[in-house]
Amino acid sequence: MTDKYAVVGNPISHSRSPQIHAEFAKQTNQDMTYEAILAPLDGFEKTVKGLIAQGFKGANVTVPFKFEAFELCNELSERAQAAGAVNTLTFKAGQIHGDNTDGTGLIADIQGNLEHALEGAWILLVGAGGAAQGVLLPLLNAKPASVIITNRSLDKAQNMIDNMAAKFAHNKLSASSFEALSAPFEVIINATSTGLTDTALPIPNIVFAKNSLAYDMMYGRETPFMAQARINGAKVADGLGMLVEQAAEAFYIWRGSRPQTAPVISQLRKA
Repeated sequence: MTDKYAVVGNPISHSRSPQIHAEFAKQTNQDMTYEAILAPLDGFEKTVKGLIAQGFKGANVTVPFKFEAFELCNELSERAQAAGAVNTLTFKAGQIHGDNTDGTGLIADIQGNLEHALEGAWILLVGAGGAAQGVLLPLLNAKPASVIITNRSLDKAQNMIDNMAAKFAHNKLSASSFEALSAPFEVIINATSTGLTDTALPIPNIVFAKNSLAYDMMYGRETPFMAQARINGAKVADGLGMLVEQAAEAFYIWRGSRPQTAPVISQLRKA
């Protein structure tokens, strides 16, 4: 019997996930389907319960439902607890298990595909919203020298640090205003959505250097963040690799098989 999976979001027509998981299934000879499902903004829980009733084995969750997914779960992974959000649901024996693969996808892309070391690195994380919170624990687990969170609202950045401290011990986190940044970083990660509106961030040029990696979680466009980094000599990457890598982690959770991500990233780049 073919196993069924889906990605749930609103909007959802733009999602690359069905294509990605179709390629993973082909690689690993898995008998499964994967579809994109549009959930009403007030109907996420009903949509998920409908999937369970139809015999679906699991689902990915995208905007704006990751926080609702967190609340819906009976069991949560450590990654999901740290993120406060869920992007991967597994349905088994009447239970809903939630995980968050975003941070793992980011780390795999930076260290594996881009071959840029995070251990011992000074990292600047730009933003203090859900995307930043979702990758914070995996970043800390990569053993950097330091992670500094910068945000327009410094209080929000500090709250994110305090929330992490309440759940997991750490001594490498601090917050900074944009204005107080005065030295280059080895890795600069933009976890804001400013690229969607082509909005420039008030990041001083000093944070970028010739050997820096400037990583924007957005993909499919040249953002002002990426343009600024290029001008200042940094190596630049978008979030397409993260998209594929987080999908591969979800696929592994469901199927127990790790697909090859490089050919899928290459295929999406060409498209």
